[in-house]
Amino acid sequence: MMNPGFPNFVPEKPSRIVVAMSGGVDSSVTAGWLKEQGHEVIGISLQLHDMAEKIDNEFGTCCSLSDIMDARRVAEKLEIPFYVNNMEEEFREAVVDDFIQEYLNGRTPNPCIRCNEKVKFRQLMDWALDLGADYLATGHYATVQTDPGNQRVELFKGGDPEKDQSYFLFAMKQQDLARTLFPIGNFEKKVVRELANKYGLLVANKPDSQEICFVQAKSYKDFIEEEVPKALLKPGNIVDPSGNILGQHTGLHQFTIGQRKGLGVFGKEPLFVLALRGKTNEVVVGPEQNLFRKSALVNNISWINEPLHEQKHLAAKIRYRAKESPVRVTPLPDGKLDVQFEIPQRAITPGQAMVFYEGNRVLGGGWIEDLSIQ
Repeated sequence: MMNPGFPNFVPEKPSRIVVAMSGGVDSSVTAGWLKEQGHEVIGISLQLHDMAEKIDNEFGTCCSLSDIMDARRVAEKLEIPFYVNNMEEEFREAVVDDFIQEYLNGRTPNPCIRCNEKVKFRQLMDWALDLGADYLATGHYATVQTDPGNQRVELFKGGDPEKDQSYFLFAMKQQDLARTLFPIGNFEKKVVRELANKYGLLVANKPDSQEICFVQAKSYKDFIEEEVPKALLKPGNIVDPSGNILGQHTGLHQFTIGQRKGLGVFGKEPLFVLALRGKTNEVVVGPEQNLFRKSALVNNISWINEPLHEQKHLAAKIRYRAKESPVRVTPLPDGKLDVQFEIPQRAITPGQAMVFYEGNRVLGGGWIEDLSIQ
């Protein structure tokens, strides 16, 4: 049922627990399992979109109208209180506007981490406390443990390596993590679906959401072009690493590091996007071997517990689906981190999060800086 190598804290005595319910199978089973354990469970969903615009849209991604309706049905089945809180304005400012601006600046953002950090956990924890709850619980595949030596709460990977979501949670603070539960964090996905069937939940076979919720079925390019004035979509040059002009583009938002298709220029060998220069509005292209790098700068660091004060050997992930890789991390005087990889990494991308691990424990992470191209 669960991975015994990943212990996970869940209170033994009955507690009042607010569950963040997205309408998916994971958060639904979280609520059902906690109730089965004898806890008082309260469900909350966040309304992040203008539902009037999406009343007929069953696009099936996180936080859509259909998802909130699914969450309400689950709460009714489990016979638990259920509330919906409107966070459209906060979501637009902290996540959607940031997503658009990052792409316009030639960076590739991760809106799911921003949403967890700026919207979901911040507000849900406040509401949980207002409701007199002891804990906030979510359906993330991650685990929490308390260090017996210093009593600090630590964040660890989920027990199912295929579903581990600890990467998205690196920005959590110690004070919030101490009151957060991930009850299914060491369960296998098939067990979660089995529990959903056991509880009689209609979402038992609901597919996992794959798309960014506010982009829906559009491309990022189309979404951004619909959202911003044409005057902000600045054309520029496509150049090689030496600065030689190979062609023109109509906006940095059309590109990301490692991209091969749709460049509009050709060479003797396949060309890939190596860098996006926001200051000069240039797209740098070149051969694939130039995508591999052994170093990166990381800024806006967030540590779950103790900050790093001296050089240390850790493991790092440069994107959610990337494999961890051994690194040497050195704190710099300006608060940034110099990260040196033992193995060259393909397409280190500015705007993405780099998350640091020590074994299965998440230490923290930050945001990859713009790259220089020689």
